[in-house]
Amino acid sequence: MGHPTSCQPMMKAGQRMGLPQPKPASTRATSKLISLPEAVRRYTRDGMQYASGAGLPVGSDAVAFGRELLRQNRRDLHAIFHCNTQQLNLLAAAGAVTRAECGFSGLEVFGFANGLRRAVESGRLALEDYSNLAMPLRLLGGALNWPFVPATVNIGSDIQFRSAFVPGEYPSHSKIRSVTDPFSGREIGAFSPLRPDLAAIHVTLADRLGNCIMLGTEWSRYELSRAARQVVVIADAIVDTACMRQFPNLVRIPDIVVEAVVHWPFAAWPQASPGMYDADEEHMVAMNKALATEEGTAAYIRDYVESYQDSASYLDLIGSERRERLSRSTTSFLLDPYRQWILPPQDLAA
Repeated sequence: MGHPTSCQPMMKAGQRMGLPQPKPASTRATSKLISLPEAVRRYTRDGMQYASGAGLPVGSDAVAFGRELLRQNRRDLHAIFHCNTQQLNLLAAAGAVTRAECGFSGLEVFGFANGLRRAVESGRLALEDYSNLAMPLRLLGGALNWPFVPATVNIGSDIQFRSAFVPGEYPSHSKIRSVTDPFSGREIGAFSPLRPDLAAIHVTLADRLGNCIMLGTEWSRYELSRAARQVVVIADAIVDTACMRQFPNLVRIPDIVVEAVVHWPFAAWPQASPGMYDADEEHMVAMNKALATEEGTAAYIRDYVESYQDSASYLDLIGSERRERLSRSTTSFLLDPYRQWILPPQDLAA
């Protein structure tokens, strides 16, 4: 080809290889902020694999996204939750989920999840059980695009031998398969990787581009954000991108893996968001009690799912006094380094 001349500029390696080139800065900086109803309309459908609940059973989870799934009457969902939360409890009670995979199905101090229990016991929902280590390993396998995940946990127990998806097969040969370690010759297990169609992930802070910071226990939200085919983040607060530049090591979910950003204060309510608000223990108890019956579930959906029109009326539903009390959290200091970058409502509206 000869040496480059002034009329023949040298091509970059990526251009020579035909790799996709970086987008112009103006394109990269496009805001991904959309409304919660639009996010559910655009990114969800009946019958999809839907993942959320990657925080503690009483911690950070996009419960508000689950409420909107019911408002838009999504059905026949295959739910993937590292831990059951009030979101899955509600979706199961309402009959929106027919298959689920979990590593833990209780609500810790608030007892067993009555809505989930009722759906399983009635036969409306098949619940596949794994351990709390197996679920993040399967998400990691999905994130790394592994064909399978080598397993040394759950082997030789009914977690391996019983499958809710193939109930007539015992011992199950399809849930956790057997493979041979090519180095030692030892027989071990193999999990199927998780690659959900959509992950709705609650985060504490996000900028308008989709960069996110999570305060408190992260659990498997990091792996989930890489494993899912599409990701929508639901943030309690929106910050200026300068915040993300100040703390780049804390941006565990970067904009490159995020399709859309939803601003929804108290998105995890009645669960907790460390640094922002505590769990609403009174509502946690009342909600789980309501979901124990068909009548209670219908009343809960009427009063706490279908009764608001937007985020402002949602906050009114919770009540200013209750929000103020929950926000007086012993974890509030965690938010202090970031407060200067939180955007006020008028900036978000603009």
